[in-house]
Amino acid sequence: MPAKSTVRLPRIVDAADVADADPAVDAGAVRDYLARARLNVTRHAAYLTRLDVVLGDGDHGDNLVIGFRAVQAMLEALPAGTLPGELLQAVGHRLVAAVGGASGPLYGTAFIEAGFRAGDAETLDAPMLSGMLAAAADGLGRRGRCEVGDKTILDTLRPAAAAFARVVSDHGSLAQAVTAAEIAARDGMRSTRALVARRGLALRPRAGRRGAGSSQGQDRPSRG
Repeated sequence: MPAKSTVRLPRIVDAADVADADPAVDAGAVRDYLARARLNVTRHAAYLTRLDVVLGDGDHGDNLVIGFRAVQAMLEALPAGTLPGELLQAVGHRLVAAVGGASGPLYGTAFIEAGFRAGDAETLDAPMLSGMLAAAADGLGRRGRCEVGDKTILDTLRPAAAAFARVVSDHGSLAQAVTAAEIAARDGMRSTRALVARRGLALRPRAGRRGAGSSQGQDRPSRG
């Protein structure tokens, strides 16, 4: 039996007119998604920080909580009519400013590029969302100068974007695309357990941690 997605799909816009179509993602749905993301970050902050003790500075979870709290405050101040792309670009810039270390620019760039791809669209259909995921992955890879296999967040984001795109290309539903992306993201995250980090703080020698080319952090997923 196929794995069931745990991702909640956005609400339908003008349901009477698009009853047989995929849900369309509007600005309200983007805000709802960001609120759920903040809750998930808060819920798993301690685990992220434990991973970061091995692979980084031991503050990743705390930094993300700070960042998404700043995002929440910013969203509350933005006008209700702010477009989805504008929301995502604003979120990206806020994460760059609020999240410490390298993580803020990486996450922020992904949001900024996705928002830029959305342009001035009032709603986001499956092909648009597919392009946004690809743009986010491309932007993050450029900013972090990383590739799949480097034991970074790109090992999760790139497969998710590719899986989403395949379903959309095959004329699958948005629900099917979300499920495929979620499964690919999970598998990508798990694949990082066997990898040796080739980017980030895991390369820097320090007391109690081996440096570049070592197996430090193996058997643990990337904190991203």
